[in-house]
Amino acid sequence: MSDSVRSYLFVLTDAGGTVPPEIGVARRLVARGHRVVVLADDPLEHAVVAVGATFRPTTGRVTEPFDDWAIRTPPGIAKGMAEQMIVGPAPMQAADTIAAIDELGPDLVVVSSFAVGAMIAAESRGVPFDLLIPNTYALPAKGMPPFGVGLKPGHGATGALRDRAFGAAGRRLFDHFALAPLNAVRTDHGLDPVATMWNQMQHARRQLVLTSAAFDFPAELPANARYVGPILDDPDWASETPWTPPAGDDPLVLVAMSSTFQNHVECLQRIADALGGLPVRGVVTTGPAVEPRAIRAPENVSVVASAPHRLVMRGASLVVTHGGHGTVIKTLAAGLPLVVLHHGRDQADNAVRVTERGAGVAISRRSSSQRIAQAVTRVLGDARYRQAAARLGEQVTTDAAGNALLDELERAPLVPNDTLG
Repeated sequence: MSDSVRSYLFVLTDAGGTVPPEIGVARRLVARGHRVVVLADDPLEHAVVAVGATFRPTTGRVTEPFDDWAIRTPPGIAKGMAEQMIVGPAPMQAADTIAAIDELGPDLVVVSSFAVGAMIAAESRGVPFDLLIPNTYALPAKGMPPFGVGLKPGHGATGALRDRAFGAAGRRLFDHFALAPLNAVRTDHGLDPVATMWNQMQHARRQLVLTSAAFDFPAELPANARYVGPILDDPDWASETPWTPPAGDDPLVLVAMSSTFQNHVECLQRIADALGGLPVRGVVTTGPAVEPRAIRAPENVSVVASAPHRLVMRGASLVVTHGGHGTVIKTLAAGLPLVVLHHGRDQADNAVRVTERGAGVAISRRSSSQRIAQAVTRVLGDARYRQAAARLGEQVTTDAAGNALLDELERAPLVPNDTLG
């Protein structure tokens, strides 16, 4: 337990795979004896209470379902994210956060990456806030490939020009939809406008990057950014699920796709069909987004709603995944190689980090069952993939077990008149 008990107000948005690591941060603070309140939508209540934190509901739903898989253009995705995830919820989120700050008097506000309303509220009340980034570093930074594109690091003048061009285009695109409404909320709360949406995130006391620096690409991050190691917790809906491995001695292949719907049922079926033609045992976890009965299972493949991945991976030889950060980083921590069929969001970025380190292969999400079977066979048949994954995984597990996260959070100054509890 820390020498000084602090009070933390978390303001979290439900973005699927970001929830387990963010709740995991709260769990670690509770375990240290700190007082933690989590302001979030009702669907997160069970997970919050399960880790011993106090749940405080929003006055309206902040995070609406965002069907980004159905949008075909970058402007459409930027517009949808702005309206449904970033600035659309900001006025209500700011009001809820101010009410919580005024009532609870937290020492630090800890927010999800796009919870800009909570950031504005903390600024307006003079309370420091920390930003949780539960993936690779996602904000613009010199030397970091643009987020979401799946590019390798650029080299020399050409690479720098590429990154500047992509970065400027991305900023203009999001600012077109988000900057004016963001500044309107800032003005409503007595704050000066920002020049670009990303400046709002730069106002954080700390940007806590919940991954291993060994997994991410090197770049010149801002002075307030810290790699603090990944959170390897399973989601609450899977952590207690009983699981029995399929019978036999063939290599075990875990298939773990998105916990939110990304129109991936056909992809899951092609993966199951691919495994059905190989001398392997397959276990497909569909998660809450897909019913297991939607997948026709070959005899050597088990399809279940969920299973604790940390347990399944102990006996597995390979993981086939969409490339979400949580699944990828837990796979590496288990020393396992990957076959990645990335769908969107940050998944192409995670895939290129896997392939650049030799820890797996990436193929199109539209790949045929034959192509998927070839990729699985290739990775299982070449020990170099597992060796590379194990090397990277050693650093990942070291960082996950370290104290960097709690050290940073516990450096927050104590508020003199703490009224929490």
